[in-house]
Amino acid sequence: MARHLPFRRLAGFYFFYFAYLGTFAPFFGLYLESVGLTPFDIGTVMALPQVTRIVAPHVWSWLADRGSAPVRVVRLTGVAGTLVFLGIFAGTQFALVFAIVLAMTFFWSAALPLMEATTLTHLGDETSRYGRIRVWGSVGFIVAVVCVGHVLDYVSLTAVPVLVLAMMIGMLACAWLVPEARVTPHAEEASVAALMLRPQVLALVGAGAFMSAAHGPYYTFYSIYLVGEGYSKAATGWLWALGVACEIGVFAWMPRLYRAYTLRQILLTSFALATVRFLVIAWLAHSFAALLFAQVLHAATFGAFHAASIGYVHKLFKGRLQSRGQALYGSVAFGVGGAFGGFASGALWESAGAAWTFTFAAACAAIGGIILLWKLKPSP
Repeated sequence: MARHLPFRRLAGFYFFYFAYLGTFAPFFGLYLESVGLTPFDIGTVMALPQVTRIVAPHVWSWLADRGSAPVRVVRLTGVAGTLVFLGIFAGTQFALVFAIVLAMTFFWSAALPLMEATTLTHLGDETSRYGRIRVWGSVGFIVAVVCVGHVLDYVSLTAVPVLVLAMMIGMLACAWLVPEARVTPHAEEASVAALMLRPQVLALVGAGAFMSAAHGPYYTFYSIYLVGEGYSKAATGWLWALGVACEIGVFAWMPRLYRAYTLRQILLTSFALATVRFLVIAWLAHSFAALLFAQVLHAATFGAFHAASIGYVHKLFKGRLQSRGQALYGSVAFGVGGAFGGFASGALWESAGAAWTFTFAAACAAIGGIILLWKLKPSP
């Protein structure tokens, strides 16, 4: 393990951050449906976290780089985001929910890219150990999605905002415990704009955007889809948890995967399996066995994809450019791609139905894989 690595404190942050996602992503859409929002409204609201990731991380990473204190920015923006979210208890009108989620996610969008940069800076040259910290995020997601799924079979969906708020408070508490990492300037530092124009960076970011778009229908409508097919909320939670449990296996094996395969090979495989996964969800949701198979593939479509992408970004953006590199990748790949996937899924759900919405997801994954195959070179 890297020297002086604050493993438990970083792991605690990842645990609560992804516990928050494990509460918000699977169940907030169900809450919105229960208070009368339309599928298009739900798709719009659930796309807002990705919309804010297009712009907000640049603001926060610029502030972090100016003061060389990314964790401090996470703490302050986390307080603001948590306070803003309290407004969700004031009403359920679309305009109010839209404004609250937009503002809340604008502030909380600082958290992950800045903490990713902090974690990788703490690790130094031992980036293969990243998965052993990040795996606690997967554990947090599983704990949240399973427990919340069971709780919601017995209590009203109005409990969802309360549970989301509880996860935010835990995340904020852990952020206060993580120390800043000392950044060593790199001799080859260039401008972020120059780095972004490199073909391999453009390919990585473009393909990542398509992978995020592919997950848009999944994060927006998967729970609604399964409940509509007759599955209980508890069973839905367990299916979410299965995917993340398999993701944990990938993170645990990541050092060995790094030794056995190149980052490019890992990414190409993840895109191919994502295409298969979303086609299975689209057309075989009536089969529980098929859904189990599809959820196992989450290990590749998120776990392996995320770890390999972060590894590429860490190699391409050196020294003080780490925060902005992670923010740029997140804003374009996850922000633009995720927002497009969320909005498109909301429109397709009403006009074409569930099966074609998830077929759209499979098509996005296939396009991303083609971009990588065509333009991405092996990692530097």
